[in-house]
Amino acid sequence: MVSVPMEPCRRAETTNERSNRPVRLWLYGVAALVFVGVIVAGIARLTESPAALADLVRLVGHLPPFVAADWAAAAAHCGDPGVDRLPGLCGGLDDLRAAAWWQGLHRILGHALGAAFLLPFVVFVGNGTIPRPHVPRYLALFALGALAGPVGWAMSAAVGDTGAALRLAVDRTLSAVVFAAVLWTALTLSEGGRAPRPSPFRRIGAGVVLGWVVVQIFLGGLVSGVHAGFVYETWPLMDGAFVPAGLLVLEPVWENLIANPAMVQFLHRIGAYVLFALVLGQFVLIVMTARTATARVSAFALGFAVAFQIMVGIATLLMHVPFSMSLIHQAMALVVLATAVVHAVSVFAPGRMETTLPLAAEGV
Repeated sequence: MVSVPMEPCRRAETTNERSNRPVRLWLYGVAALVFVGVIVAGIARLTESPAALADLVRLVGHLPPFVAADWAAAAAHCGDPGVDRLPGLCGGLDDLRAAAWWQGLHRILGHALGAAFLLPFVVFVGNGTIPRPHVPRYLALFALGALAGPVGWAMSAAVGDTGAALRLAVDRTLSAVVFAAVLWTALTLSEGGRAPRPSPFRRIGAGVVLGWVVVQIFLGGLVSGVHAGFVYETWPLMDGAFVPAGLLVLEPVWENLIANPAMVQFLHRIGAYVLFALVLGQFVLIVMTARTATARVSAFALGFAVAFQIMVGIATLLMHVPFSMSLIHQAMALVVLATAVVHAVSVFAPGRMETTLPLAAEGV
């Protein structure tokens, strides 16, 4: 007799979960676009094109030319005052093409991402798929993503500025936060079940790990901004010592934190060790106490991802920072972030995660 009234409730819950399918797929698609955009931005950075954004626009316009004569005309202006600041821009016609195309693709992806978020959002709100009370949450996501545009331009315009590395780190961190926020929203669309929640201590651990991943991405942006990977290409020591000399050579002292390659690389290394220790501690606690399989599996996946990322970072250093390894290291940072988000959701909202993952496996 009990099972008869419960069956319609179970079907209603399943129908409600499946009604979120378009929104969930849309958010996953937006997160994927953010991921691709960060990778393209990384390639643009490695080819020096973003640091010369203002000069690129002045030389070739907002989109790269399609006619050989226009390329030749653009290259002819490379001798203009201020334009030849960067060899990556005016080292030759091939360098100019590479810089222009990667930066152009980066801008196109940025506009495409805005459209890919805003247009479906308007449709979903109009047809009631996104309830009115949830609209502010999505508007906050859009505002956060839109902020990346002016921040990226400010970073690109700061050629020779000691704050250029800081702007790059902020730009990269903001993109990572947008990626994490979109993924979190997609994973928590369901109403959730009755899965037991771990103790507050475990939830604090998951939050600290997620926050430290973001901090480490910020430090990685500083490393890229000052080319700190090209100094001290050894591990585990730096110039024969765990704490190298020359960490505080700049004045004022705070400038060492963003403009001193030795200090920036040292902080990034220490940040990696701290992250690994935090993840290891969280893994032990979750495996010993968690009562949901998702929390245990996600903790294991997070530990594996962080360990692999550290090995990639070490290999990148020892191989003298090749382009391909640098790009893999940047991509893995987002993989680690995504894994940290999944783990955090499995700890903060285990009922929702237990509902979402089976539906995802069914293609919902």
